[in-house]
Amino acid sequence: MSDPIGVPADYSAIVRRAMNSLFKAFENFSEGTLIVDSDARIVWISERYAARFGFTDTRQAIGLDCEAVIPNSLMREVVQTGKPILLDVLENGREPLVVTRLPLEDETGKTVGAVGFALFDEMKSLTPLFSHYSRVQAELIAARQSLAQARRAKYTLASFVGTSAASLEVKRQARRAASVDSPVLLLGETGTGKELLAHAIHGTSPRASGPLVIVNVAAIPETLLEVEFFGAAPGAYTGAERRGRAGKFELAHGGTLFLDEIGDMPLQLQGKLLRVLQDQEFEPLGSNRIVRTDVRIVAATSADLPALVAAGRFRADLFYRLNVLTIHAPPLRERRADIEALAYAILEELSAPGRGGHGRHFELRDDARRLLAAYDWPGNVRELRNALERVVMLSDAERIDAAMLAPFIGAGTLPIAGGSEETTQPGSNAAVQAQSYGQAMAEFERRFLADALRETGGRVAEAAARIGMGRATLYKKIAALGIDI
Repeated sequence: MSDPIGVPADYSAIVRRAMNSLFKAFENFSEGTLIVDSDARIVWISERYAARFGFTDTRQAIGLDCEAVIPNSLMREVVQTGKPILLDVLENGREPLVVTRLPLEDETGKTVGAVGFALFDEMKSLTPLFSHYSRVQAELIAARQSLAQARRAKYTLASFVGTSAASLEVKRQARRAASVDSPVLLLGETGTGKELLAHAIHGTSPRASGPLVIVNVAAIPETLLEVEFFGAAPGAYTGAERRGRAGKFELAHGGTLFLDEIGDMPLQLQGKLLRVLQDQEFEPLGSNRIVRTDVRIVAATSADLPALVAAGRFRADLFYRLNVLTIHAPPLRERRADIEALAYAILEELSAPGRGGHGRHFELRDDARRLLAAYDWPGNVRELRNALERVVMLSDAERIDAAMLAPFIGAGTLPIAGGSEETTQPGSNAAVQAQSYGQAMAEFERRFLADALRETGGRVAEAAARIGMGRATLYKKIAALGIDI
């Protein structure tokens, strides 16, 4: 019987015929076939499969548990779960078999047994598939290892160079903070080493084996901060990933979340952060799913948080929640005794192969050390490093004096106490005092650009690419500074 368009009406007969043909095809072309009942006992096994496991007569295997005939068999799991195992490798002491296992159901949908097919007895049949899988697996492992390494502490307390009373007190407080799990608030001017302290606290804490996840609040647009912190469900917003996105709180689970420049956090998000700190749970954007998190918070800011609280720009309740353990990172002007040691540590790093020092050994002359100690360093360690890096990059000498340093630290009119033969040489201290900061910077820029052009034979495009400057910008500088090409 057929309907008007020629499709047979007896669908069940077609299904039975298809299943019978499929079973015969698998049984004929596979290396072996096995059927078990609801108790995972063998009710049928092909002769070739039985012989493979030492049975000369298939009737000897009937009624036995599948594991008694085929070691490491997972047919019982298929029967118990009702779920297929479509592709697997069966290790049996000889050549491994590529197998597939399917549940058998009655008319009511109840699992009454399972059928298994050994598809191949030579792994080379699946070599392309396994090669691709192995390559993807290796890339995944490498990516995870790289990410885990990136989320480890990069600095220790030994990286906080200095033996002054202020530095020793900071290290003492950091060790105490590392031994507990309360929030830590790092305060201090820009460039005082707050991020270094966050790394050191995490690396010394019981959470050191967990991730250290860093969020620079000031560097992320306000509209993206919530997603950055809490993640998003699939399709939560236009352009959202199909599989959703994990937020920093989820990524930092079991470790430390460092919130840099927390003083710039929007008020609306401050309330949500407070809830996470209190309840240790959050909801990703666009989701009703509650995510539990175990995260230790270390926050840092160069802003005056009490003043922001008084002005209504920072929540008082969040401030008190964060202000459990507070560490003030002192500016360089409050630990001048450490400046020389810091300078030499920076010079040592810059002397490494591949850096600006090209393996040279640099030494600070007496007048240079006095100049470094006399300057207030408003940019702190970051400014000190910048000044030394520029001197190293442009200097041909390994002994650095005050005249070489002065153009880079804005100390052109700063008197240097304790004159010596070094400071009275022509072009040294007298030159420093005669120049203003702006004049010194203009002279440095003129000399720097002229050197870059000379090294490239006057080719402006090549010089601009080498020093990381736009070609149009370099042409404007050449004209403004009167540089001959």
